[in-house]
Amino acid sequence: MRILIVEDDAAIVGSLTDLLRREGYETRHASRQDDAVALLGAERFDLALVDVALAQGNGFAVCAAAKGADPAPAVIFLTASDDEFSTVAGLDMGADDYIAKPFRARELLSRIKSVLRRTSGASAALRLGDVEVDPAAATVRKAGREVQLTALEYRLLLLFAQSQGRLVTREHARNAIWDSAGEYVSDNTLNVYVKRLRDKIEDDPADPRLVLTVRGLGYKAGPAAEGGAR
Repeated sequence: MRILIVEDDAAIVGSLTDLLRREGYETRHASRQDDAVALLGAERFDLALVDVALAQGNGFAVCAAAKGADPAPAVIFLTASDDEFSTVAGLDMGADDYIAKPFRARELLSRIKSVLRRTSGASAALRLGDVEVDPAAATVRKAGREVQLTALEYRLLLLFAQSQGRLVTREHARNAIWDSAGEYVSDNTLNVYVKRLRDKIEDDPADPRLVLTVRGLGYKAGPAAEGGAR
């Protein structure tokens, strides 16, 4: 897997390069918009980590170039923790995810792996208990019978199916459906969508086994974890 790092802070570039190479990724680096766009036109990448605020140019132009490449790499934006505008603008223009600075190494790696599974493995069917998700056809079946989900319910299910065994924070779940909703997704709204999804895929929605709540943190797909709550 090849990752393009678009960042003009040398210290961050060094840390990211060491981290990603230890995980087996091949990396390239560009500190300016023009250089990043040139690399995207000349080489193939699976994912681009793009800082929104570059000293020369901006990350939005790099994202546009990435999404216009063939094949198009996934894009994760690196944003300032209080820069809500950049986050929304990036998701609106097709970024696959974002992570706020300063970020933790394990969280970044988890986001990268999740996005790469979602983009490079989009044609592979996913299973969650007796529920099968076919991303290529955007269909869902439970025990062989098709289940009709709304777009937001489907995105949530896809997120949970791709994250089996790992915690999905409430923030991550909200961000996953934000751009489809077209407006900010609150905690209460997320609760409603999770309940609707459980009503459609669980044998007993009052005693869920597929999408579990982890108190104070978020959700986990699959068998109940010790200390978790349904």
